[in-house]
Amino acid sequence: MTGNHLGAFLRARRARVRPAEVGMPSHGQRRVAGLRREEVAVLAGMNADYYTRLEQGRERHPSAQVLDALGRALRLGPDACAHLHRLAGTAPPAPPAPPVDTVSPALRLLLAGAGPATPAFVINRTLDILAANAVAGALFSPFARADNLARMTFLDPAAPAFHSRWGYTARTTVAHLREAAGHDPDDRRLRTLVAGLSAESAEFARLWAAHDVQSKTSDIKHLRHPRTGPLEVTYQMFDVRDAPGQQLVVYLAEPGSAAERGLRLLARHVRGGPGGADDGDGAMR
Repeated sequence: MTGNHLGAFLRARRARVRPAEVGMPSHGQRRVAGLRREEVAVLAGMNADYYTRLEQGRERHPSAQVLDALGRALRLGPDACAHLHRLAGTAPPAPPAPPVDTVSPALRLLLAGAGPATPAFVINRTLDILAANAVAGALFSPFARADNLARMTFLDPAAPAFHSRWGYTARTTVAHLREAAGHDPDDRRLRTLVAGLSAESAEFARLWAAHDVQSKTSDIKHLRHPRTGPLEVTYQMFDVRDAPGQQLVVYLAEPGSAAERGLRLLARHVRGGPGGADDGDGAMR
């Protein structure tokens, strides 16, 4: 691993914790908005010089106990704590196989058979859409290219209207990419994606610098499609065990709801995959 990714993460998260939040007194003029290094060290029960060496990259082998203490001091959630351990090399080793971006025939069959009102697609850790069923393609048809969830969110002008809670979607999307960075901070695809988004979107650059971390599991999506109007769906994520790094995403609408009727309407308008859908037989383009 190259670069001081651990130090960058610690600095970013330290800057976000106010002294009052952790019971630290705050007197006089402060040069930093968040905690000082010395204050983090006190909260974590360690030597201030040792913590400074961690931030500066001069100490790269902290114990799991030290990292747990820092997680508590910096008020990190479970995803961010796991990310901290991965950056320091104390997390369980990742599967030896490299990430796979080829979607298996069996998984494509599963996409196609998900149901006419069930959008389903496969992504990798950098949020590239590798394959999708027809109704997912119809759902994403307002976008010029349904190729990468992060690029769609930050660079496509359709995104603010499509995502009714665009600000929330933007924050969680960046947090998902940060989680991916913990698996391999030097991944070339991730570096290229982040560099491009940072150059073209000031909001992405701001959120990326915050170092929020969140894994994709399940959540509620508030969407608005020009053909159906508002759609409230939940999504579930499933790891593809035989393809490291791949996840199956399934959108589900409450039976009998307006969202289910809207998805069925989209499905009826699918004719050979408008909007980039491929009926599970290939990646969206």
